[in-house]
Amino acid sequence: MPTTMSSREFNHDTSGAKKAASAGPVFITDRGKPAHVLLTIEAYQRLTDRATTIIDAIAMPVDTDIVFDPPRAVIQPKTVDFS
Repeated sequence: MPTTMSSREFNHDTSGAKKAASAGPVFITDRGKPAHVLLTIEAYQRLTDRATTIIDAIAMPVDTDIVFDPPRAVIQPKTVDFS
């Protein structure tokens, strides 16, 4: 469950904010609007972990022997009627 605290509350009770972050994100507000989020390092790493990128997912192994011999495309010009 996220916790919300004002910037003033955060400045006065940083240790409380850190304890609350162990249970979930802590939203810190400026003038009533969310401005910052405090997370534990574990939560941050879960959010930013990019173990598999799209490049990794589509990369082919170097030692794979794949035969690719597509048929040659035959492109025929078409006449255009400009009337």
